[in-house]
Amino acid sequence: MRDLTYIRELFAKEDEVLKSIPNGLAERGMPQISIPPEVGRTLYLLAKISGATRILELGTLGGYSTIYLARALPSTGKCFTIELNADHARFAKENISRANLNEQVTVIVGDASEQLEILAQSGERFDFFFIDADKPNLDHYLEKAISLAAPNAVIAMDNLLYFGDSVLDETNDNPILAKLRQVNQTLAQDPRIESMLLPIGDGLGIAKVKSA
Repeated sequence: MRDLTYIRELFAKEDEVLKSIPNGLAERGMPQISIPPEVGRTLYLLAKISGATRILELGTLGGYSTIYLARALPSTGKCFTIELNADHARFAKENISRANLNEQVTVIVGDASEQLEILAQSGERFDFFFIDADKPNLDHYLEKAISLAAPNAVIAMDNLLYFGDSVLDETNDNPILAKLRQVNQTLAQDPRIESMLLPIGDGLGIAKVKSA
């Protein structure tokens, strides 16, 4: 934990907007499942390094990760974030506005699978994806992200190690763990992508979509 505190204080300092989100979630009875600061900073750097101008996020909650992603965009860039829960989306919009990112961020309220299909039918393409939505559908979300990816797009996925109920415990038959193991196998072996799983936060998967 000392190492983690050191990393956060030196590399992943939060501003007042980001610091306020956990308390805001608690006040509203919302789950405390935002990514930690070091994962936010990693996402920011990945999006920045990749030169992303169009980002798609699945799972907004209070907008914590959304703010990190949107701050990596150029002034003309756009981040679209899909959130099923309307109350979560409203709180996220408040935080996005406080971070002065209204021009960069569009919050879409609805079912992620349905919204992904709408985006696909509209011919949308994205340079960077962050998937942090319901775990039973992660394999579907990964497949849709690959189909919506611009050449050399980056796909990041959270909670792939599931440390609270670890994917490493093969005796645990939790169906969520089975799904995560399946997704990790896909990331490691799918010929359309090049991937790595980082042991930060709750396990951050990163994939680069290969050019056609």
